[in-house]
Amino acid sequence: MCKSSKQLISEIEKNRESKVIVYFTGDRPLASAMIAEDAVRQLYDHLLSLEFKEGKKRRIDLFLYSRGGDVSVPWRIVSMIREFCEEFNVLIPYKAHSAATLLSLGADTIIMGKKAELGPIDPTLTRKNMGESSAPPQEISVEDVNSFVSFIKDTANINDQDAVAQLLNGLISQVGPLNLGSVNRQSNHIRMVARKLLTTRNEKIEESKLNTVIETLIEKIYFHGHAIARREAGDIGLRIEIPNDNLESIMWDLYLAYEEMLKLNEPIDPDIELNDQESKILQAPIAVIESAEKKHTFTININLRKKRQVPPNLNINLQFQLPPAIDLKALPQQTQEILNQILAQISAQLPQLVQSEVARQSPLIGFDVRAYGGRWIADR
Repeated sequence: MCKSSKQLISEIEKNRESKVIVYFTGDRPLASAMIAEDAVRQLYDHLLSLEFKEGKKRRIDLFLYSRGGDVSVPWRIVSMIREFCEEFNVLIPYKAHSAATLLSLGADTIIMGKKAELGPIDPTLTRKNMGESSAPPQEISVEDVNSFVSFIKDTANINDQDAVAQLLNGLISQVGPLNLGSVNRQSNHIRMVARKLLTTRNEKIEESKLNTVIETLIEKIYFHGHAIARREAGDIGLRIEIPNDNLESIMWDLYLAYEEMLKLNEPIDPDIELNDQESKILQAPIAVIESAEKKHTFTININLRKKRQVPPNLNINLQFQLPPAIDLKALPQQTQEILNQILAQISAQLPQLVQSEVARQSPLIGFDVRAYGGRWIADR
């Protein structure tokens, strides 16, 4: 019999002599979530409900799974958790990328399972399209911009000031001056946050090691999708702990419980979901915050709709009439009035019905997928 997430949380607490809070943001295709500010309030409720045994060390373990998110949130979470405990650790069963890695820097110890992976913390920002209001925004990597400048000077060995200025002007025209300003600000911000998080640890880190960790995670891995396993994380200078076999097993079972709960291995395929329907609304849980006493699930609505190539300027004007064999005037007056009302209703509705049927039989060119109505729901 599979154990519930609540039972597994209790087992980790017993193994670790700690209090456990889970923050799990799913990465199911078309139903994913990211680390975001709206989770801070829910986490605070869980922290308020924790009850530590008298005489025991106030230790909090955050069980974390996320592909990343808002880089301004990790500091808010870590500084808040620190108000409730003497020791703060992070348990990572699998993915803890980007903003989740940044959050982990604030832990006294990072407990990583065999499949656990951290990632670079080089930030990305949403590009504002200059003068192109209809164009979709694009994400650009802060380090891509920095790497371009390094490529000009170091790799291409272009030192002529006029040539460098010309290339930089090209960059400015492509990215935009305001975006480049945001790049510089974001780069400085991520370094500041990483430093603040690392210095919250109970065991102080040497300045040289601190700088090495920050520079490696931001600049020296080069690829944002690189997975940092626990051995590499230890080599970088992070304080990594390998769980014992029992804890390893419980952590993975807890991950699997949420994997099933959020259906991470079941991509939403609009073609299969809609089948012979033109549109459909699904409800999907995409994130969970859970402790032994409380559980919050973030649920969204997903509107799926078929996109069809409907003939342009479709104008349908139809009038429904009785067969010639029926003489309306020969019928009683009351019957005439009823039939006239019915004919008027049919004539009004018929063009819309025909238009809907024409649209339904038009060639399928894709799907519209829209998420809306997301909110945290307290399960207990």
